[in-house]
Amino acid sequence: MKKKKAAIAELLEVMARLRSSQGCPWDRAQDHRSLRYHAVEEVYELIDAIESGDDHEMAEELGDLLLQVVFHCQLAQERGAFDFDGVARRITDKLLRRHPHVFGDVKVKDVDEVWANWEKIKKAEKHGTRHARASALDGIPRHLPALMRAEKLLKKACLAKLIGAEPSRPPRLGQGALARQLFALARQAQARGWSAEELLRREIARQERALRRRERRMQ
Repeated sequence: MKKKKAAIAELLEVMARLRSSQGCPWDRAQDHRSLRYHAVEEVYELIDAIESGDDHEMAEELGDLLLQVVFHCQLAQERGAFDFDGVARRITDKLLRRHPHVFGDVKVKDVDEVWANWEKIKKAEKHGTRHARASALDGIPRHLPALMRAEKLLKKACLAKLIGAEPSRPPRLGQGALARQLFALARQAQARGWSAEELLRREIARQERALRRRERRMQ
């Protein structure tokens, strides 16, 4: 009886065949850059599936996202950069290193301490390399949606003690009231012919410059 091939091994072989000279013209025409937004689209489709609670859709969308990983790995392997096994090994090693409270003898008391340790370990890993991060605010993807980017910036700034955990006078607002305010602000921007996304991006850039100046003064 023929032994069934491991699913991931079969997927890698299918991807290699699609990229071969006897493969699919569309797949053969792609490169990393042409595929870059496909991954973003697949992530958003996965989010929709998760929020719907549909396990069938979630499994399908996870497969589509995995295809993006496999596709990029095949492209990289063709040019001698890296392959799927190397990518899998790197993330496994990273998880082992960055969870010393699970795989080592480090003790943590809460999630905040886990995050603080993660950032310290990440900084140590990159120290002395071309990927070294001079600032605690480095490493936020430029293409994140503005609100997500603002949240990431605030989280990093809090961890670096550049700002407090809360505004000095936090407004007495529930989640619903705050959500309505955000929506109303987007509507006001639209009524004036402005992009709320672009306005927030500009403000994030201004705040980030100020935070980086504060960080330099603290060093």
